[in-house]
Amino acid sequence: MGQGIANMASAVFGGMGGCAMIGQSVINVSSGARGRLSTLVAGAFLLLLLVALQDLLAVVPVAALTAVMIMVSLNTFSWRSLAQLRTNPLPSSAVMLATVLVVVATKDMAMGVLAGVLLSGVFFAGKVSRLSQVTSALSRDGQTRTYQVAGQVFFASAGTFSEAIDVLEPVDRLVIDLRNAHFWDISAVAALDRVVLKARSRGRIVEVVGLNAASATLVERFGTHDKVGAAPSPAGH
Repeated sequence: MGQGIANMASAVFGGMGGCAMIGQSVINVSSGARGRLSTLVAGAFLLLLLVALQDLLAVVPVAALTAVMIMVSLNTFSWRSLAQLRTNPLPSSAVMLATVLVVVATKDMAMGVLAGVLLSGVFFAGKVSRLSQVTSALSRDGQTRTYQVAGQVFFASAGTFSEAIDVLEPVDRLVIDLRNAHFWDISAVAALDRVVLKARSRGRIVEVVGLNAASATLVERFGTHDKVGAAPSPAGH
């Protein structure tokens, strides 16, 4: 009988291990703990219970463990956040709700945290992608179009970057100024290749200037527009 209760208690702690660790930290801090010693003492006491005092732990009713976990959950949850749902930014509220719903649906805090992290990454990528900007200016003779790119160019903003450069405009030369931009991944490099090669195929002279050291290294490793065999610029440029 005692062994069965011990197994059930182990299942409760195992299935809610993530909640127990977070709850332990929250309870420690709310109880006045401010140093590393509190974490060490709590961990050592828990280890002592599981290793040396497991027979004593086995007589604790599962209902009592459940009540403890319910109180930990009530004290851990930020109830004020419910009232702030309408005033918080929409992405923040969506991440919070998604995390809670996944935890409740799967009964696994790790899955909820994973869902929240992934959703936060998606929102962050979307936000950063809007920070990139492409402006252009036409030379006085009307033969050179200079595109100035500013911001972060990566998988989420690469499409906007390539679409902003008009390779069909009837000019002789295109200058892509990247002094205020940074390339983060191969999607950005692929977008640059696509623009340069498409412009060259239509008889445009293309010049890429201002790459910083990190972006230049990325383009050198993964780019194709400046490699042997790529479409040459007109007039051998």
